[in-house]
Amino acid sequence: MTWRKRLFDLFFASLLVVVLGPVLLGLLAWLLLKEGRPLFYVAERMKGVDQPFALWKLRTMQVVDSDTGVSGGDKSARITRTGAWLRAKRLDEFPQLWNILRGDLSFVGPRPPLRQYVEANPELYARVLKSRPGVTGLASITYHKHEAALLARCTTAEETDQVYSRLCVPMKARLDLIYQRHQSMCYDFDLVFQTIGNLFRRS
Repeated sequence: MTWRKRLFDLFFASLLVVVLGPVLLGLLAWLLLKEGRPLFYVAERMKGVDQPFALWKLRTMQVVDSDTGVSGGDKSARITRTGAWLRAKRLDEFPQLWNILRGDLSFVGPRPPLRQYVEANPELYARVLKSRPGVTGLASITYHKHEAALLARCTTAEETDQVYSRLCVPMKARLDLIYQRHQSMCYDFDLVFQTIGNLFRRS
């Protein structure tokens, strides 16, 4: 990550913490009232082939003893009504401002993968994760709907894993590498504004 990109992340993450802090507190109070504890979902993700970190989100699903793999149709029944709304607006990702301030994430980059997919594709992710993972990115903007549609059809964890590994991992990696070749501050601004525009269109 260049110093310009890191400065960009620190400045805007700090600004958003100040501006959106009251919103986050309101969401936490609402979640506590509607769903109870825990308020946060903390999961391991990878920012390098051998560099795990704890990714923070607002909790959107019912808690179970064991939860592995990506979310597909097999987990859809666990999504709460509150969680579905938070996901649709991407408000569940507010706590990732903490990850940005820590340096785990950037605003723009590949979405941080689960360890199991990095270990299954170490050479591919060694290339993809040369870019700092991000909250949004080219793959998130252009492939998210298609990925969600593919995974929504899956009825078991095994099927979800197979579809994600066979179809989603290579396509997202291809898009992440395209971003990597063309990355610039102007391109990052463009992707951030595209993400904001998509959120307004969903509304």
